[in-house]
Amino acid sequence: MKFIATDVSDSLEKMADRLEESMANRGRAINSYFYRSHLVYERELENLIFRSWLYAAHVSEVPSPGDYQLFEVGEDSIIISRDEDGEIHALMNICRHRGARVCEHASGNRKTFVCPYHGWVYKTNGELKAAREMGMKEGFDKADYGLKKVPCVVYQGLIFINCDQNAPDFLGPLSHLDRQLGAYDLPNAKVAHKKSYRVDANWKLVLENYLECYHCATSHRAYARLHTLKDLESNTREFVQAMLDRSDEVTGIDGMSADYYAIYNNAESFGACSYTSRYGLYDGYLTGSEDGQPVAPLMGHIKGYDGGAGDYQMGPLSFMLNYPDHCVLYRFIPRGLTSTDMEVVWYVNGDAQEGVDYDIDKLIWLWHHTTLEDEYIITRNSEGVNSRFFEPGPYHPEFEETLQQFIDWYLQALDNSLASAQ
Repeated sequence: MKFIATDVSDSLEKMADRLEESMANRGRAINSYFYRSHLVYERELENLIFRSWLYAAHVSEVPSPGDYQLFEVGEDSIIISRDEDGEIHALMNICRHRGARVCEHASGNRKTFVCPYHGWVYKTNGELKAAREMGMKEGFDKADYGLKKVPCVVYQGLIFINCDQNAPDFLGPLSHLDRQLGAYDLPNAKVAHKKSYRVDANWKLVLENYLECYHCATSHRAYARLHTLKDLESNTREFVQAMLDRSDEVTGIDGMSADYYAIYNNAESFGACSYTSRYGLYDGYLTGSEDGQPVAPLMGHIKGYDGGAGDYQMGPLSFMLNYPDHCVLYRFIPRGLTSTDMEVVWYVNGDAQEGVDYDIDKLIWLWHHTTLEDEYIITRNSEGVNSRFFEPGPYHPEFEETLQQFIDWYLQALDNSLASAQ
């Protein structure tokens, strides 16, 4: 369902009523109103998405001065650039004169960004270099009209942005992942492949699908053969514990088996989720591939296969699934009320050579296959949820526990936005 008619009777009062109803019925799916309302979508962008830390790119994608990548969220575009001094910046792709986008292509290398409309010229750090004939305007100072900067941090080679100029610290929360994520040496890894899957569904439906594995056994047969997350914890406890007991020794990483949990309403600050745990693969499987066998050289500092995989969350919309020989990042970005970009990025050891050390088709097979399955079930979910006859059902207390935490955070953030508007 790509298009949803505007509800001409929608209002903040109606939103408040639906929020009260959903918060009173905790433990059940939310009302279809939250997937259909254009008013809700605009408030989500302003009060959730643009106030959260979002993964934008990997440092290897902007390795040299002048390199840039575009990161698009909703209707907005952000330039991730490396300036002539090697510093990374996040810049709004909006000319400070009349608003035209100064950067068109998704990636490339530029000495300057030039507005195609009236020719204003910007340095790769965002400073205004030239504004044709504007010197005749009294009081005009180029220093006042650089591209708007977006708060930006680099953590272990991963670039994160937050459009809130008063964004809270993110490096502090992320530091709890230093030992586990540091094992993969991501600053020196490389992006082997990335693909954006455009899903015709509201962003929450796409994210909600990722946050639960209740569907894994029925919708992802290839995934379910390998990963213990498709089973109840009580059925895999001893098996997973055995993996955790050997993990530090086999991988050679002290603290590889440690977990940390601070997401959504339990995060250190708004939009600064930080989480890691390690879960098991079934006997005979070493990594996330079609047959569970290695598909690339070991990552970073890892010495061996412990039969486990690292699970990470960084911010509310960015996640990693890290195997000893490769890492997979998922990012969910709203592009409209019924359109979401689900980007998947595969990382390998920085020294690995395609065609020699890994075959790209074998590397991406499992999660490309799984993502296509997700696209199918999310689209069907969207069509059903948007029916006028949909009635929210109960969440599973274990499989959908993390999903419930997201919904709690989501409803509370919207409710807070209404309170602040009064």
